[in-house]
Amino acid sequence: MIFIIKVTTNKEERAVDIISERIEKKNINVYSVSRPHGLRGYVLLEAEDRESAEEAVFNLPYVKGIIGKTIGYEEIKNMVEPSATTVSIKEGDIVEMISEPFKKEKAKVLRIDKQKEEVVVSLLGAVVPMPLTVKIDNVKVVRRDKEEEEK
Repeated sequence: MIFIIKVTTNKEERAVDIISERIEKKNINVYSVSRPHGLRGYVLLEAEDRESAEEAVFNLPYVKGIIGKTIGYEEIKNMVEPSATTVSIKEGDIVEMISEPFKKEKAKVLRIDKQKEEVVVSLLGAVVPMPLTVKIDNVKVVRRDKEEEEK
């Protein structure tokens, strides 16, 4: 059974550590505790039954409680399995930043990490070129690099 545990936002990692310590100390029937990427304020706990889940998280710092119903693996599959999404951005492309603090800045793509869904870019307007790692959904392609001649 998979339970959703409500925790303090931005303290998910610490909550997972604390829950794991209790499970080891008390030898509770819990199979896994995880913090899925992109899910803020919640951790997932896989346990034999509700009593085991409650014992694992009861009265711990950062833990606010167990969300009522259990969920199946199919519902969380996309959060816990790595997915190499199709990325339309290529190295050398010119992109525009669409999120703060570099909103509307143009940059050149240096490297792409499909697993982490991140791109490393170099801002074109910067006096000193510096690589910057941002999430893929924070950039949009402005111009494709088709063997452009250097000026």
